[in-house]
Amino acid sequence: MIRKSTSLFILLGSMMGVTQISCNDVHKDKQKEEIHNPATQTIPKEAEGLIGRWDITVDKEGKEVPSWLEVKLSGFNTLVGGFVSDAGSSRPVSHIKLNEGTFSFEIPPQWEGGDGLFTIQGELIGEEIKGTITTNKGNIFNFTGVKAPYLVRTGEVQWGEPIELFNGQDLTGWKTSSDDNQWIVKDGILINQKAGANLITERTFEDFKLIAEFRYAEGGNSGIYLRGRYEVQIEDSPMDRHPGSLYFSGVYGFLAPSEIATLGPNEWNKYEITLRGRMVTVVANGKTVINNQEIPGITGGALDSKEGEPGPIYLQGDHTGVEFRKITIIPAK
Repeated sequence: MIRKSTSLFILLGSMMGVTQISCNDVHKDKQKEEIHNPATQTIPKEAEGLIGRWDITVDKEGKEVPSWLEVKLSGFNTLVGGFVSDAGSSRPVSHIKLNEGTFSFEIPPQWEGGDGLFTIQGELIGEEIKGTITTNKGNIFNFTGVKAPYLVRTGEVQWGEPIELFNGQDLTGWKTSSDDNQWIVKDGILINQKAGANLITERTFEDFKLIAEFRYAEGGNSGIYLRGRYEVQIEDSPMDRHPGSLYFSGVYGFLAPSEIATLGPNEWNKYEITLRGRMVTVVANGKTVINNQEIPGITGGALDSKEGEPGPIYLQGDHTGVEFRKITIIPAK
């Protein structure tokens, strides 16, 4: 005969066992639901060809201008990304809609001004994308895009002989982006007197080390474009702010330096920049502020979006005045 107290103990034990099993099951289910390892993501079939980086060319009133798009998978089904127009910095895209082969997204204006949104719409055709950009002012431009190259380099690099891009006397070896040339040479210094044309080397380069000594005034804003596509920012940046990709020595809109290592306006500053494939190292005034980081894509103001090709060095002249006393490049062999 089992006593009542013993029966109650057995009953309570059984209930606790059921509860424990139930809790364990819930915990396992919750654990299963919360697994989010990006390496195990399954790309939705309709998005397979679209995900990646795209070098875009826009037909803007008969003129070809560069642009760039990255499409990424966030979580299980949501597409997000980044977009670079022909001017301005990279801007985030919070949601790229994909419906029956057509993708679309909206972004607010940046330096373009005005209200409303830009709408980008396109489709994947073979290995290319094609579509339209509708501005916040109602202008519609057609675009085409191809997958951006990875630009992976292997093996040890061998450097060639240094080339002085600025001879200290004149603009030999350079050309301007327009007739509004404000560049002169005075007392061995290359001077952009005020906003005007950009200055572009006649020669093109692939991988290289670049040494530049420059000086900017208070409020100065300029930049050095690597291969004509990736801007390393020259700017009179506020020293009391966190380092950012739009500030001194940042790769505009993409890579922030570890610190704002400027000597300040009206002082001679120095960059030592190494570019190999997409990987860039920036040493500002003796401090490594960007160390072998990948540049995802072109920055605003790029000459073109043909990332797989060599390109020139170009000095931004359309913002404010800036001065250079040394520009040396060491190409890779």
